[in-house]
Amino acid sequence: MADFYSEEIEVRFDREPLIEKKPGLPSGFTWRGQEYIIVELLKEWHDYRLRGRAKCRYEKERGSYWVRSSEKRGSWGVGRDYYRVQTQTREVFDIYYDRAPIKGRKGSWVLYRRVVEGA
Repeated sequence: MADFYSEEIEVRFDREPLIEKKPGLPSGFTWRGQEYIIVELLKEWHDYRLRGRAKCRYEKERGSYWVRSSEKRGSWGVGRDYYRVQTQTREVFDIYYDRAPIKGRKGSWVLYRRVVEGA
Protein backbone atom coordinates (compact mmCIF):
# COMPACT_ATOMS: atom_id res chain seq x y z
CA MET A 1 0.00 0.00 0.00
CA ALA A 2 1.16 3.56 -0.59
CA ASP A 3 0.27 7.15 0.17
CA PHE A 4 0.63 9.24 -3.01
CA TYR A 5 1.91 12.83 -2.89
CA SER A 6 3.75 13.81 -6.11
CA GLU A 7 5.26 16.86 -4.39
CA GLU A 8 8.49 18.59 -5.38
CA ILE A 9 11.36 18.14 -2.92
CA GLU A 10 14.81 19.60 -2.39
CA VAL A 11 17.64 17.10 -2.53
CA ARG A 12 21.27 17.16 -1.47
CA PHE A 13 24.26 15.15 -2.57
CA ASP A 14 27.42 14.24 -0.70
CA ARG A 15 29.22 14.87 -4.00
CA GLU A 16 27.89 16.91 -6.89
CA PRO A 17 26.64 14.75 -9.80
CA LEU A 18 29.03 14.30 -12.72
CA ILE A 19 26.26 14.11 -15.33
CA GLU A 20 23.57 16.76 -15.05
CA LYS A 21 20.80 14.87 -16.84
CA LYS A 22 21.41 11.72 -14.76
CA PRO A 23 22.36 12.86 -11.27
CA GLY A 24 21.91 9.52 -9.52
CA LEU A 25 20.74 8.90 -5.98
CA PRO A 26 20.89 11.87 -3.60
CA SER A 27 22.11 11.46 -0.01
CA GLY A 28 19.02 13.11 1.44
CA PHE A 29 16.02 15.35 0.81
CA THR A 30 13.75 17.88 2.47
CA TRP A 31 10.00 17.37 2.31
CA ARG A 32 7.41 19.53 4.04
CA GLY A 33 10.12 21.14 6.15
CA GLN A 34 11.56 17.86 7.46
CA GLU A 35 14.99 16.61 6.45
CA TYR A 36 15.43 12.95 5.57
CA ILE A 37 18.73 11.11 5.19
CA ILE A 38 18.72 8.22 2.74
CA VAL A 39 20.27 5.19 4.39
CA GLU A 40 19.48 2.51 1.81
CA LEU A 41 18.56 2.20 -1.86
CA LEU A 42 15.91 -0.55 -2.10
CA LYS A 43 15.08 -0.37 -5.80
CA GLU A 44 15.90 1.70 -8.88
CA TRP A 45 14.13 1.95 -12.25
CA HIS A 46 14.07 4.30 -15.23
CA ASP A 47 11.38 5.42 -17.65
CA TYR A 48 12.60 7.33 -20.70
CA ARG A 49 9.34 7.43 -22.64
CA LEU A 50 8.10 10.74 -23.98
CA ARG A 51 5.09 12.13 -22.10
CA GLY A 52 2.25 14.56 -22.69
CA ARG A 53 2.70 17.06 -25.51
CA ALA A 54 6.10 15.68 -26.53
CA LYS A 55 4.55 12.22 -27.01
CA CYS A 56 1.75 13.65 -29.17
CA ARG A 57 4.24 15.59 -31.34
CA TYR A 58 6.38 12.50 -31.79
CA GLU A 59 3.49 10.42 -33.02
CA LYS A 60 1.99 13.20 -35.16
CA GLU A 61 5.27 14.07 -36.90
CA ARG A 62 5.58 10.52 -38.15
CA GLY A 63 1.95 10.47 -39.24
CA SER A 64 1.07 7.18 -37.65
CA TYR A 65 -0.14 6.01 -34.28
CA TRP A 66 1.81 2.77 -34.88
CA VAL A 67 5.08 4.54 -34.11
CA ARG A 68 5.36 4.34 -30.36
CA SER A 69 7.06 7.10 -28.42
CA SER A 70 8.85 4.47 -26.32
CA GLU A 71 11.10 3.81 -29.35
CA LYS A 72 12.85 7.09 -28.66
CA ARG A 73 14.52 6.86 -25.25
CA GLY A 74 17.07 8.81 -23.30
CA SER A 75 16.85 12.14 -25.09
CA TRP A 76 17.83 15.23 -23.12
CA GLY A 77 14.95 16.39 -20.96
CA VAL A 78 12.95 13.21 -21.47
CA GLY A 79 12.24 10.64 -18.81
CA ARG A 80 12.40 9.96 -15.12
CA ASP A 81 14.81 8.13 -12.83
CA TYR A 82 12.98 6.46 -9.92
CA TYR A 83 14.43 5.38 -6.58
CA ARG A 84 12.80 3.50 -3.70
CA VAL A 85 14.71 4.51 -0.59
CA GLN A 86 14.67 3.94 3.13
CA THR A 87 15.41 6.92 5.36
CA GLN A 88 16.86 7.31 8.83
CA THR A 89 13.26 7.39 10.13
CA ARG A 90 12.83 3.86 8.66
CA GLU A 91 10.20 5.20 6.26
CA VAL A 92 10.24 4.01 2.65
CA PHE A 93 9.69 6.52 -0.15
CA ASP A 94 9.62 6.46 -3.93
CA ILE A 95 11.30 9.58 -5.29
CA TYR A 96 12.16 10.45 -8.86
CA TYR A 97 14.17 12.89 -10.91
CA ASP A 98 12.07 14.34 -13.73
CA ARG A 99 14.49 15.33 -16.50
CA ALA A 100 12.03 17.75 -18.16
CA PRO A 101 13.34 21.34 -17.98
CA ILE A 102 11.01 23.73 -16.12
CA LYS A 103 11.43 27.51 -15.94
CA GLY A 104 15.16 27.53 -16.62
CA ARG A 105 15.93 24.56 -14.37
CA LYS A 106 17.34 21.39 -15.85
CA GLY A 107 14.89 19.11 -14.03
CA SER A 108 13.17 18.56 -10.70
CA TRP A 109 12.99 16.06 -7.89
CA VAL A 110 9.63 14.72 -6.74
CA LEU A 111 8.49 12.65 -3.78
CA TYR A 112 6.09 10.34 -5.57
CA ARG A 113 4.80 8.26 -2.67
CA ARG A 114 5.42 6.88 0.79
CA VAL A 115 5.32 3.09 0.79
CA VAL A 116 3.48 1.63 3.77
CA GLU A 117 4.50 -1.97 4.39
CA GLY A 118 1.93 -4.45 5.65
CA ALA A 119 -0.98 -2.00 5.55
